[in-house]
This record gives sequence, structure tokens and C-alpha cells, in this order.
Amino acid sequence: MMKIFKLMKSRLVLVGVAILVQMVWTLVFLETLTSYSMSINGFFRVLSVLILLYLIRKDENSAYKIAWIIVVMGFPLLGGVLYLMIGNKKPSKKLARRMAEVKDGMSATMAQNVPILEEIRASDPAAAGNVQYIGKYGPYPVWKNTSVRYYPVGEAMFSDMLEDLKKAEHSIFLEYFIIQEGIMWNSILDILEQKVKEGVDVRLIYDDVGCVDLLPFHYADQMEEKGIKCIAFNRFVPFVSLVMNNRDHRKIMVIDGHTGYNGGINLSDEYINQKERFGHWKDTGVRLHGEAVFNLTLMFLEVWNAFRTPDPDYSVFWPHRWHPEEFESDGYVVPYADTPLDYEELGENVYINILNQAQDYVYIATPYLLISDEMECALCLAAKRGVDVRILMPGIPDKPTVFYMAKSYYPPLLAAGVKIYEYTPGFVHAKSYVCDDRIATVGTINMDFRSLYLHFECGTFLYGCRAVQDVKRDMEHCFPLCHQVTMADCRQGLLGNILTSVLRVLAPLM
Repeated sequence: MMKIFKLMKSRLVLVGVAILVQMVWTLVFLETLTSYSMSINGFFRVLSVLILLYLIRKDENSAYKIAWIIVVMGFPLLGGVLYLMIGNKKPSKKLARRMAEVKDGMSATMAQNVPILEEIRASDPAAAGNVQYIGKYGPYPVWKNTSVRYYPVGEAMFSDMLEDLKKAEHSIFLEYFIIQEGIMWNSILDILEQKVKEGVDVRLIYDDVGCVDLLPFHYADQMEEKGIKCIAFNRFVPFVSLVMNNRDHRKIMVIDGHTGYNGGINLSDEYINQKERFGHWKDTGVRLHGEAVFNLTLMFLEVWNAFRTPDPDYSVFWPHRWHPEEFESDGYVVPYADTPLDYEELGENVYINILNQAQDYVYIATPYLLISDEMECALCLAAKRGVDVRILMPGIPDKPTVFYMAKSYYPPLLAAGVKIYEYTPGFVHAKSYVCDDRIATVGTINMDFRSLYLHFECGTFLYGCRAVQDVKRDMEHCFPLCHQVTMADCRQGLLGNILTSVLRVLAPLM
């Protein structure tokens, strides 16, 4: 009974109830309004027609447009109003303006390292094209003089994170989608509090929606009281708007400017298998040590400086400032970020470029599979060219409805020759690609519409690094533990097929 009472008082429930009340009130109000006169009724119908014409002309992802066109046509009186209320995918103008100003100020600092790019081009023009694309449209430059360590599970990465945090002498930057009190976060927090006492500049960004039912509303104030500078990103206001859907899904840790962590691992106990939720939690991450960490620092400061007094000189965060010695060089490294502030689906395009360049194999790990026509086409064409395309998916899903929707994408992929594996021991939260023993990317970017179009995301592109082989070996270790999906697994009967079709149409709105 106490658990139920506590749940009813939780911020998530209160916010959910507030939004539900608003939606019901709005729908009742509009329904009542349209019943008063034919002129009002006609106005809303004309509005819906105008919205339809706008959607048809708009330069937008086709699946997203089709989903809204069906909604507007299905509800001709209210569809247009619904789109105006919750159809906008872009962040608030205030947030967009702040972050754009910061990024513009970073442009000179983020210039491409052309000599390094040309080194790659001399040996692999196709890989150089992807690096050039990230450098132009990220824009995030390529680096050498960086060592990379790959982690096949969160608990291995966690132990190294603690050791590096204990060594921090000057600055610690953390940016995470989810933080939850427990063994993982409490261990990190103890170190952060000690480092503050030692004079280390500790800054923390967490996503307010990601932590809405995990942390108190004023948690950022609690951190400030401890001396930890803190931002709750894009505070969640219980108002019916998709603007609140633009979440900071990044996972970044930077220590003294020269050591950085990136991957799918949030700061909560299930990510290190100290708490079981959906069987074994399979996640991945990388540790960078060297010049490429500068990209992670700039990603963090892009968000931080939009809300706090901007840092006037980015050179003070250069990796060699507190590490004058040379760094070990292991291949080429490009940490990169994606943002809903522009019209460039950089995260998706990096994935598609890898698929288009593949000659031998592409192994993919993702927790969700709600993809655009462009991504589906790239996967299928690669398989039809004879590339061994394999997708590692969860065996125990965290979101059954979303997992059921993902299965609607299975048949055309399987028919084209794509192999799909469901991880029997538990849940796959990893977001990794590895290709032809040359290229890999590890980060936060799921293969779903939220990650590819709505969220602030990041990843680390690797070319010619020893860690690429580690990613491959990890995937090869996972496949025998999986159930390989066949076309027979996709038979759902007439009702199942109808439901799947409806869910697939709505997938871009989920």
C-alpha cells in the first residue's frame, strides 16, 4: 500500500495526470466549440486542409509526414489543431537560439584537421568521405594521437570511470540522460564531492525527462549546494507539446580535458548489472585518452554555455593543457554529435554511409528498430549486394509495444537477406556498428525516430583503431547466445498484421 501511495505522489504520475487533464480538456473544448456553428466547424476543416498542404510541401521525413497526414485526415475537425499543438519536432526558439549562438562561437575551434583527413583519403577514400561529412556537417574534426578502449559491458567501464575520476585534478564534466541514486551514481557522487573540496571544477548536466521519476524536482539545487555546478536540461513542464520531446540523450564524461567516456551507459545500477530489470543488461562504451577528447568537451560546452556564463576561451580545455606529454596514437577517432536544431540527420547518415560503403560485413547492435524508408533501403541494399548484415536486438524488451512495432520491420529485412538476432539472456541497450574490420561507431544513437530526429545525441566514429576488432569480437560472442529470427517468427495472423500495420504507421510519433 505504501508503494502505491509513493507512486501516486511521484513526479512522473503527477506530470502524467496534468498532461492527461489538459488533453481531455482541450479535446472537449474543441469538440464543443466546433458544434456551435457551421462557420467555426468550417474554419477547423479549412485549417486541417492547410496543414495537409503544408505537410505535403514540407521538407520532412516521409514516414513522419505520412503519420500526421493520416491523423489529420482521420480527424478532419481536430487533426490540424493537434498538429499545431504537438506536431512540431523542433526545440523551443529560445533554446535553439541559445545553442546556435554557442555553436557559432565554436566554429573556428571545430575546424577540420585537413592533413589527417588526407591521410585517411590516401588509403581509404570511402572512409574519408564519412569523416569529411562529419567534419562539415557536425562539424567535428578527425583526430589522431588518441588511444581507445572498448567496453562490452557497463560494469567493466564503471570500474575504469571510478579510477579516472579519482585522478582528476582540474575539471570533471558529466552529461547524462539518466541518473539514479544507487551503487553506481552514489559511488561517483562521493568522488565528485571530494573533488569539489580539492578545488576541481565539477559540472553536471542531466536530462529532466530522463530523470523525471528518478530524481527530485530540485535535484540540481541540491548539487549546487554540494559545490557541483548543475543544469537540469530543458526542464519538463506538464504542458501538451512535443517541444518537450527534444531530450538530451547524450552520455559524456570528460576528465581534465584529456580522458573521456562515451557510449550507451547511463549512471544507474541496471547499466552495470547491479539491478536486474530485463535479464542481463548488454551495453557498450568507449574510453578515449588523447586529442579526440576535445570534441567531447566541445559537445558538453555547447549545452553548458547556452545556459551559463559562456567560457571565453576554449583553448583552456585543450587535452595537452594538463597533459603536456605525447598521447599514444591508435588509428583515427571522430567523436560527433547530432542535434534537432538543424535539418541534418547526421546520426542516421553516418549509419547509412557505413552501410553503403560496406563490402564484407556490417554488425549492428540496437535496442530499438523503428526506421525510416531510407534506413530500411540501405540495410536491404547492403544485404542484396552480398554484405553480411546482422542486427543484434533485445531478447527481453524494456518496452513491449515498441518491440512489437520493431517486428513489423523484420519481414522486408529478412527477405533481403538481413540477419536478425534476439539476445536471449536479456536486454540489448548498446548502439554500435562495426564494418569490414576497419570502421566502428559506438555511442548513444538508437535506430528509432526519437534518436535519429528528436534527441540530442552523440557517438564516437573509429577508423583503423584496435578497438574496432574488439567491437567485432564482442558481436561475434553475442550471436551464439541469441535466437536467430526467421520468417516463420514473423507470422502474426490477420489481426496481428493489421495491428502491426497501424503501429508501424504511428511509429514516427512514438
